[in-house]
Amino acid sequence: MKNIADANPKLAILTKIITIGSFLAFFLFGFSDNLKGATLPVLLDDLSFNYAYGGTILLMSYIGFLIATLITGPLSDIIGKKSIILLASVFLLVGILGYSIASTFLTLSVAMFVIGLGLGALEVGANLIIVDIHHEDKARYLNLLAFFHGAGSMAAPLYAGQMLLMGFSWRRVYQFGLGPVLIVLIYFLLAKYPRTSAAQNNKLNFKKLGKSLFSVKTILLFLGIAVYVAAEIGVGVWLVEFLQTIKLQSVRQSTFYLALFFGFITVGRLVGSFLVSRIGYMKNVFYAGIAAAISVGVGIFASADLTIFLPLAGLFFSIIFPTLTAAVSDLHRENQGTVLGLLFTFAGLGGMLGPWTVGLISDWVGMQLGFGVVLVFLIVMNIFFLLLLKKESTV
Repeated sequence: MKNIADANPKLAILTKIITIGSFLAFFLFGFSDNLKGATLPVLLDDLSFNYAYGGTILLMSYIGFLIATLITGPLSDIIGKKSIILLASVFLLVGILGYSIASTFLTLSVAMFVIGLGLGALEVGANLIIVDIHHEDKARYLNLLAFFHGAGSMAAPLYAGQMLLMGFSWRRVYQFGLGPVLIVLIYFLLAKYPRTSAAQNNKLNFKKLGKSLFSVKTILLFLGIAVYVAAEIGVGVWLVEFLQTIKLQSVRQSTFYLALFFGFITVGRLVGSFLVSRIGYMKNVFYAGIAAAISVGVGIFASADLTIFLPLAGLFFSIIFPTLTAAVSDLHRENQGTVLGLLFTFAGLGGMLGPWTVGLISDWVGMQLGFGVVLVFLIVMNIFFLLLLKKESTV
């Protein structure tokens, strides 16, 4: 907590409290976002929906996410970052409850849209809090924040898989999953936000904002994070269905593999929080991206004995998102709320198009080739990262 702890002991305590709250919020983010992957096959079977219907319902979540990230960046400068987390928790309560009782394509889509609003607000709010109060050590804390997202993402399929094996419906899985939402809501109602100089001086400057946003480096970073999230969410949503349909795995084994994928992400982010600043942001993400693409390609198209490479890819996915966030916040010292909000908007765009594209193409050409779109996303991502590396070398 070195950013403000030395100046005022009271601020140091408040910083610890709000940092723990941000970690809880990101656990909730990972947990709530990844219930859908483990429950999707059961939902499709229960309601007799095809892959295109399932993909479109999930698409609504990312439309909501996209809208939330567009709004909550600038909104955080008006109502405060803590209020964004509270707003997110309310959206999640309403959305998850509505989703768990819905039975039609329309009502499920609306409920998933509301869930997406909550997830987008959590994404922006928690990241802005970390950048604000740990601006001198943000790469490490952003990776730690992402570690808790990974922990929640890993817990979700384990929890959902066990509930389904015990005979509970997918609806009960979501209803019992409201507990973490209530914990985060109550925590942030009670927590007090530390007032930092960075927060007080974060006024919007449209002239500087427009100039910086249209730089080649910023555009490449935004596009890179979009295709990365398309790949990660594509795996998170469709891995269980792919493993059950193509690799003929059981519910227990396939949900365990999804949990393992997020487990590797979690471990990678914990380790990365201590290593990421040592060799440079773009070198980190480029090497990790190449390894992720190789691992995903082997897991999809090689023999069933090598399917373990799919969850192993999470180890290489792990540091990409938080490291790109740190790179963008370093590039834009002013208007960070709005800039990071736009970054997460591109992330939401990737999350919106990724699983929808996988579902759509799977209906056309089969699940194996449809899931193979994830590999295409990773190849495109690495092209953007290579361009960024070349641009850095010429500076």
